[in-house]
Amino acid sequence: MSIYQKLLMRDKENHPIKVGIIGAGQMGYGLISQISKIPGMVVTGICDVNKSAALKAKNFYQSQEKRIVATLVSDDFRRIVQSNEVEVVVDATGVPEVGANISLEALLSKKHLVLLNVEVDITIGSVMNQLFTSAGLVYSGSAGDEPAAIVELYEFAKTMGFDVVVAGKGKNNPLIPTANPDSCTAEANQKNMSAHMLAAFQDGTKTMAEMNLLSNAIGLLPDKVGMHGVDANLNNVAEKLNLKENGGVLNNLGVVEYVNGLAPGVFVIVKSELEPVNEELKYLLKVHPNHGPHYTLYRPYHLASLETPITIAKAVLEHSTSIHPLGAPISETVTVTKKDIKAGEPLDGIGGYCVRGVLETHEDMRKNNHIPIGLISGKVVAKRNIKAGHFLTNDDVELDPSTTVWKLRSLQDQLFPSKTLVNI
Repeated sequence: MSIYQKLLMRDKENHPIKVGIIGAGQMGYGLISQISKIPGMVVTGICDVNKSAALKAKNFYQSQEKRIVATLVSDDFRRIVQSNEVEVVVDATGVPEVGANISLEALLSKKHLVLLNVEVDITIGSVMNQLFTSAGLVYSGSAGDEPAAIVELYEFAKTMGFDVVVAGKGKNNPLIPTANPDSCTAEANQKNMSAHMLAAFQDGTKTMAEMNLLSNAIGLLPDKVGMHGVDANLNNVAEKLNLKENGGVLNNLGVVEYVNGLAPGVFVIVKSELEPVNEELKYLLKVHPNHGPHYTLYRPYHLASLETPITIAKAVLEHSTSIHPLGAPISETVTVTKKDIKAGEPLDGIGGYCVRGVLETHEDMRKNNHIPIGLISGKVVAKRNIKAGHFLTNDDVELDPSTTVWKLRSLQDQLFPSKTLVNI
């Protein structure tokens, strides 16, 4: 029975999935609105630090919802997570420290958790997935985010027996490593989004985090620090993302990557060693007879939070995920300075003025003593003068051990001390 059929049955039985959503910004508001049209699912809790935003989302939801639903609104996420009328929690905040507290509260309250918060997932996902699984709960990234959309294609290809040589996404914004909320304000206002969020897109942190999450879920590594980020389209992406000796840019196959182009789509590049299959691929994909031996499977869209209800339903109805870590961290998004920083200066976090994230392997992060960007939370202060473009280490800054994300990351480091799991 399909998920849709199961939702129809829940609707018929008047036993809908009860969803609590933390964060009523662009993503959360879209999700809340969409659930009003989904059978067998209702919104029973909404939280935002700006309570007026939560009330706005509730009022619109109630105006569209044909069922009688009592929706609790609060600016305290604990009230939503702990509510007996909520069985699955969605974190739509995008803030590592907030996400760490929501994750811990959901675990203690025995609620499934769906994340629209890639930033916290790449920081403490390995330990949280293990804790949730041990408690008989589901911990999942969201369908509609690029990582989960790529996992769909990856598993589709692997199920057919193909080798996946590259898995990746198209980048929506040009890379501007120094982007900050001030430089993004005008465009953010036009797009009705947070300037901090747009800065995290433009400076590359979001793309790095998304490919980090994908790497941890399927075992493919970045080919180099920060990936290549070539300009490509559907016709030439397989050629460009090939080994150097074959005319491409890669040192290795079996990698995660992003390209400038193909946005808002996602892709996997596959190959087969079987000549009959090669010929069939050329015929079915309508490519030039000289094309190959690598072929691109492409999904031209990802619908972000509008697809999140699929993951919500999978968690509750099938006890399964859309994306989760394989185990130990495989890649990390580490911290690089955007500007010169003086000794004693406080550092802000993702989407701010001071730092951006760059993807590298977990092994390299440990070897170089680099700092995951999700730990730039709370009161982080520079110990010495730091130049722009510097990869931060513990010698450079004093982290904040009072934060929940720091404590959970410390636990993760104890549980997964030095091993990198790779499963290509």
